[in-house]
Amino acid sequence: MPEPVPLARVKELLTEAAGQRTLPREAALAREHAELFARLSSADAEKLIAELRTIPNVDHAVAVKIADILPQYPEEVRLLFSRERAALQEDDVTKILEAVARYR
Repeated sequence: MPEPVPLARVKELLTEAAGQRTLPREAALAREHAELFARLSSADAEKLIAELRTIPNVDHAVAVKIADILPQYPEEVRLLFSRERAALQEDDVTKILEAVARYR
């Protein structure tokens, strides 16, 4: 299974591809979506993901979701972890929100 990439990187890749050729309809729609909703640069998204990976129970896929959504409240973080098997500690939620706040 391929590793998830942040929306900022998708935007970057599709913009590069659009400069080289005409994108299929689905790719053009994906590019439009990425342009509307990617709030970080690709470099900042990667830095945030790396920082989030240092927090226990935060795997790459969840770190990418966090970097894409940039949650502001503890409830939003808990919602992202609702399908994960490991329980998130309250101090980990705080660390996640502090890391996200540095990149807003």
